[in-house]
Amino acid sequence: MKKNTLLCILIALINMIGFSQSTATYTIVFDSNWSQTAHPHASGSLPGSAHWSKLVGATHNEQITFLEMGVAATPGVKNIAELGSNGAFFAEVDAAIDANMANQRIVGPSLGTAQGQMIINSVSTTEAYPFLTLASMIAPSPDWMIAVNSIALVDANGDWKDEITLDLYPYDAGTDSGTDYTSGNVVTSPQGTIENAQGTTPFSNEKIGTLTITLDEVLGDASVQKNDFQLFPNPTEGMVTIRNSSKISTIEVYNILGKLVLQNNRLNSATLSLNLDQFPSGVYLVKVIDTDNKETIKKVIKR
Repeated sequence: MKKNTLLCILIALINMIGFSQSTATYTIVFDSNWSQTAHPHASGSLPGSAHWSKLVGATHNEQITFLEMGVAATPGVKNIAELGSNGAFFAEVDAAIDANMANQRIVGPSLGTAQGQMIINSVSTTEAYPFLTLASMIAPSPDWMIAVNSIALVDANGDWKDEITLDLYPYDAGTDSGTDYTSGNVVTSPQGTIENAQGTTPFSNEKIGTLTITLDEVLGDASVQKNDFQLFPNPTEGMVTIRNSSKISTIEVYNILGKLVLQNNRLNSATLSLNLDQFPSGVYLVKVIDTDNKETIKKVIKR
C-alpha cells in the first residue's frame, strides 16, 4: 500500500474516533480614525464621498498568506484596494478552503462615511485555522487600504486570546501610482509591493483606525466552558439579556478603563435584563457573580 494512501486512511480513522478541536467565536470591531483633523488634506477637507468598502477576510492556517508587506498584491487584494471589489479575493479564499488551508470567508459591513465603526459578529474558527486576515479599501483612493495579515488568535501556549487590539495604518497596494484620493487611474508598471503609507501624503503619522478582536466563547474545551453564561444581543443598542446556568446575585459593569459604572446587588434570577442606554458607545466588561460566588466576565459592545 502506498504511503500517501495509508496516511489518508489514518487521518480518516482519527476523525472517526472522535478527535475534536475547540471552536472559538470572536467579535471584530474596526473604529475609523480617518478625518481631516487626524489626516489633514491640502484642500481643507476629505473627499465628500469618503467611505470604507466592506471589511473582508478569512480564517486560515500557516500554509497560506493572502497579503504581506513587501510582497506584490494578489489580483484579489488589488481589486479590494483599487475598487473595493471582493469577488477575486473570495475566489482566492475559496481555493485555499478547497486545499484545506483556510476555514471560511469573512464578510463584514461597509461604512458609508470616513469615521464610524464596522462590526463583524460571530466569527468562528478552530485550532486548525487560528490565523486571521482582513482588508478594506480606503475609498476613494488609487490603491489604498487597511489590512492585517495572519493575526494569531492563539497564544504561545495554544490558548485562545481573550482580546487583541491593533492600531492600523494605511497601506499602498503598489498597483496604482496616483497621489491623491481622486487621482485618475495610473497603473504602476511593473507592479510594486504592498507598503506602509503612514506619513505619506495625504496621510499623516496618525493611525487611521483601531481593530479590536474580542473572544466571545469557546466550545469543545471543558477548561474554558465553565458555565452556560450568555449575554445577547452583542453588540447592543442598549438592552441586553443575561442568562446563566445558576442564579445571579450581582452584576457589575466596568468601562474600558476599568472603572465600575454600574452595579446591581441582591439579585436572585438566572435570567436578567441589563440596560446600558445611559452609557456612551464603546466596549464594556460585564461581571456576573452567581449565588455560588462564581464569577464570569464577558465583554459587550454598546453601539
